[in-house]
Amino acid sequence: MSLSDPSYTIGIEEEYLLVDPQTGALAEAPEALMTECGAELEGQFSPEFLQCQVEIGTRVCQDIGEAREDLKKLRSTVAKIAKKHGLAPIAASCHPFAEWRAQHHTDKERYNDLSKDLAGVAQRMLICGMHVHVGVDDKDQRIDLVNQLSYFLPHMLALSASSPFWQGMDTGLNSYRLTVFDNLPRTGLPPQFDSWAEYQRSVELLVNLGMIEDSSKIWWDLRPSARFPTIESRICDVSPLLENTLSLAAITQCLTRMLRRLARNNQRWRIYDNFLISENRWRAQRYGISEGLIDFGSRSVKPISHLLIELFELLEEDMDTLKCRHEVEAVANILGTGTSADRQRAAYSTALENENSEELALKSVVDLLVEEFHADL
Repeated sequence: MSLSDPSYTIGIEEEYLLVDPQTGALAEAPEALMTECGAELEGQFSPEFLQCQVEIGTRVCQDIGEAREDLKKLRSTVAKIAKKHGLAPIAASCHPFAEWRAQHHTDKERYNDLSKDLAGVAQRMLICGMHVHVGVDDKDQRIDLVNQLSYFLPHMLALSASSPFWQGMDTGLNSYRLTVFDNLPRTGLPPQFDSWAEYQRSVELLVNLGMIEDSSKIWWDLRPSARFPTIESRICDVSPLLENTLSLAAITQCLTRMLRRLARNNQRWRIYDNFLISENRWRAQRYGISEGLIDFGSRSVKPISHLLIELFELLEEDMDTLKCRHEVEAVANILGTGTSADRQRAAYSTALENENSEELALKSVVDLLVEEFHADL
């Protein structure tokens, strides 16, 4: 394995839902909106699987400051053009009350093929995610880092949780999105590979059998990107607040550098079996930040506040080198404000306490999501 340092460039992809701000209901994107956004955002905007859904992606950014400016521009432009068409974007992984049966997928060959291939599973894909790419040029380094980074995926999920509601019901989960997404094939925690060659042999077997056309149809929580020389974290719910998105992206970037830094000192993060990591993944999915995660080294459950203190200590050097101390440390704000899932539940409860109907209480959750999307623009 090469000892050269990766570039640690960063890129962020987010999926948004479009709503009617008057009713809070999902709305299909007009063709004019798609055309205007596509023209103004120069290849950084695209339709998604559902007609009520769009996707943006930053350019390759050298640091989180550059990513901030690009993501802010992307969010602002989508919001501005959506408003022209009487709509508003929200960045939450599930709509609070939409009925998935009423949605239609985008009429493009790729999505038509996906719908045919995944059958009934695809029909429930009314979910949005956030992906973070970190530049790692060496292929074997990518595999080694994916193996080690998997440990931290539940921590990222817990902090990002934004999907407590599904079809008008509080699911009791903080990230219901994963419940839907895990029904797809080739999802979940990434398996552990010894080398890029071993990974490629596994992918090529499925490609040669005609099961998939390429590795873009592998949807693990963390994977070597199919298109770029990056590792791609896919575990997070999408965040309504721009600042939370930037914090989660900066932590992903710093963790990558920290693990590579250990390797240069002939050290590495202990690799635990996916059976154990899956238990933390479930705890994050179910409880968000409220019940803590298992620290496998100490064999105890620790609160998220304690784990964040340890994380800041681990990333002390990396935050400064990558110029993202502010963004990383700002993730502690989530402990005070709660995750998006916590805030959505609070808005719903407050509306009910004020003698609103369930329908109006759910609409108040959408109002909150619209407000938070625009908060930092």
